[in-house]
Amino acid sequence: MNEDEKWMRYAMKEAQVAQKKGEVPVGSILIQDGQIIAKGHNCPISNNDPTAHAEIQVIRKAAKKLQNYRLPKATLYTTLEPCAMCLGAIIHARIERIVFAASDVKNGVSGSPINQEVQKYLNHKVKVSSGILEHENKIILQSFFQSLRKKDFKL
Repeated sequence: MNEDEKWMRYAMKEAQVAQKKGEVPVGSILIQDGQIIAKGHNCPISNNDPTAHAEIQVIRKAAKKLQNYRLPKATLYTTLEPCAMCLGAIIHARIERIVFAASDVKNGVSGSPINQEVQKYLNHKVKVSSGILEHENKIILQSFFQSLRKKDFKL
C-alpha cells in the first residue's frame, strides 16, 4: 500500500462516520509533515450549514489547531472530488496538494467538469492526484444514494 492509499483509508473512516449520521459519506483528513493535523466528515444536514463539507471542516480544525489560516506544505485527502466552495477554501489556505478518490461529474472542480489546473486566474496552484481507492469510494457513495432512493428521501 502506498502513502496516498494509506491516508485515503483514514479519510474513508471519516466518510463512514458521516454515513452513520445520515450525511453524504464524504470524509477528509489533512496531513502535514507526515502527521494527521485534522480530520472531518460531511455534516451540512446535522449542522444545518450548507458550508459544512468535509473539506471545510478539516481546514477549519487544522487552522485553529496550528493557529494559522495558511496551511502550507499540507495535503488534503478527501473521498470525493472537491466542489468550487471547497476549492476556494483550499486555495485561500494555500494547501499544497489535494488527493481525492471518486470524481464528482456534477460538482467537482479538480478535473470534472471544471479543471482548476487550467484556470490561469487562480492565485495559488494546487497539485491534484485523483482516483486513489476510487472504486471503493464510488461503491460507498452509490450505495448511500441507492438507499436514499429506496426510502424516497431527498437531501
